[in-house]
Amino acid sequence: MLWLFVVIFAYFLLAINALIDRHLLSGPIPGPRIYACFIGLLSSIALLLFIPFGFSIPSLNIILISIFAGILFVFALLSLYSAFQKFEASRIIPSVGAIMPLFTLAITYLFFREEISFGFWEVISFIFLILGSILISFDKKTSITLNSLKISIIIAFLFSLYFILSKIVYIDQGFVSGFVWMRIGVFLTGISFLLFPDVRQEIFKKRKSFKLKTMKLFLLNQSMGASATLLQSWAIALAPFGCLAFINALAGTKYIFLLCLAVLFAWKIPYFVREKMTKKILFQKIMAVALISLGLIIFTF
Repeated sequence: MLWLFVVIFAYFLLAINALIDRHLLSGPIPGPRIYACFIGLLSSIALLLFIPFGFSIPSLNIILISIFAGILFVFALLSLYSAFQKFEASRIIPSVGAIMPLFTLAITYLFFREEISFGFWEVISFIFLILGSILISFDKKTSITLNSLKISIIIAFLFSLYFILSKIVYIDQGFVSGFVWMRIGVFLTGISFLLFPDVRQEIFKKRKSFKLKTMKLFLLNQSMGASATLLQSWAIALAPFGCLAFINALAGTKYIFLLCLAVLFAWKIPYFVREKMTKKILFQKIMAVALISLGLIIFTF
């Protein structure tokens, strides 16, 4: 059960990462392609750090799967960032949070049916975790439109497929070598965005959006996001194949952390994040936290 604690800590780091993302994407960082490009470029650091600790050359099939998984990861992030620019987060997050575990479970069941052995309490836990994830991020004032649902389905599918392919790579290669090969895919995809003139101009011409203060915050945030991704990847490598959907469903814990951080920052640094908290919203969040906590307790014990 080590993977359970690893992934929960990863979601804590992702909550901080998401909070800063919200700030960066709303102003200083001008576009998702530029953001995705930097994520790809920063993956080169992971390659340099991890190659000495167990890198090996697998079969051609695994190499292709690894690189394709890295490509999927970048495009899943790109789709998510693009969705946040077009729609309110309250339209995207609940949809993705509900659909992604179901996609992961469905793909696992179709191709790796023998790896799934859910009992009654595991099913109940899974349902509670998903319902809690939806409830904690749901905004009654914001309706989910057909267009926002379409892009949410695409995002959920890309992330789910990335999870499944990652597990296949880790089974064959182990964690370190598998992670390196997938980061190669992320790196190659990231630098490919330099083919776009606007991305090159933004990066190389030192425009206003990349002030020193912004760059420091961006690099700090990416370091935290990279650490979270590393821990989440390790959890995927540790978890049984049948528990991959639970890693998705546990994303609700990230929203609990995000809620706490948002309230804290709204009090400490009002200009950084604005979260309206009425009695009804607070009750909704408390119910969501209760569902997620209950699902986690049932799954654990």
